[in-house]
Amino acid sequence: MRIVFMGTPAFAVPTLDALADAGHEIVAAYSQPPRPGGRRGRELVPSPVQRRAEELGIAVRTPVSLKAPEEQAAFAALDADVAVVAAYGLILPRAVLEAPRLGCLNVHGSLLPRWRGAAPIQRAILAGDAETGVGIMQMEAGLDTGPVRLEGRTPIDGKTAGELTDELAALGARLMVEVLTDPAAYPPVAQPEEGVTYAAKIAKEETRLDFAQDAAAVERQVRAFNPPGAWFEANGERVRMLEATVEDTGGAAGIVLDDRLAIACATGAIRPTLVQRAGRGVMTATDLLRGFPIPAGTAL
Repeated sequence: MRIVFMGTPAFAVPTLDALADAGHEIVAAYSQPPRPGGRRGRELVPSPVQRRAEELGIAVRTPVSLKAPEEQAAFAALDADVAVVAAYGLILPRAVLEAPRLGCLNVHGSLLPRWRGAAPIQRAILAGDAETGVGIMQMEAGLDTGPVRLEGRTPIDGKTAGELTDELAALGARLMVEVLTDPAAYPPVAQPEEGVTYAAKIAKEETRLDFAQDAAAVERQVRAFNPPGAWFEANGERVRMLEATVEDTGGAAGIVLDDRLAIACATGAIRPTLVQRAGRGVMTATDLLRGFPIPAGTAL
């Protein structure tokens, strides 16, 4: 098929690779424009999709928006059979949705209609969902409201957002190739009207650990925001908590309970096992405390 690929972060790269490996003709890759990054933000850094597409010799387009008639005309002129979308990050106007012969197919990282929106993987972990998955959705004008052609499931089972993202990216890539092998064999099925939830974009303040919750909820915060890492403040610094276990010990919420950094929550306690200070490597809590004391009784 003639395919236009539309994606931005690393989550989308396995799908791009899978389509190329399957022998499809990828006539263009759309990605969000390069962002300031690198040393002190002086350099513009292309997205993971842009970098991979260029390695594959695929023409890359990085418009700021697709609302302009000339952008929509340029998209239509590609004469694609289908557009494949994976975490692109821009709204697709109706003219773009309807331009390819088979429309636009989206790799969405949740079991729709649960967790429509920007951050489905993190929201599923935060909510304590037992399982999640990925769906190949036929896109329409609404926010992730389109019918689903194929779906895969996986247990969450203590995984971090990073681990789930990698797993769902690989699963979504396989499912997309399967659908495109014979689209007629996977007709779109409307989403149920019940069970709709929305996965709002993660706000920066949400990544601060909230010890006023029960310990199980705090541990879910740790997993949901890894990477880059949920954090607490100690000795005037932010310390990221990358891995932790839940314990039955109790105390006033936010108080360090012992010399191994158990922290009391509303119910139970959280014990960090992997942490990271700003500008330092990942280390165990034991290693952190050797040069960065946080004594019992400290309020975090």
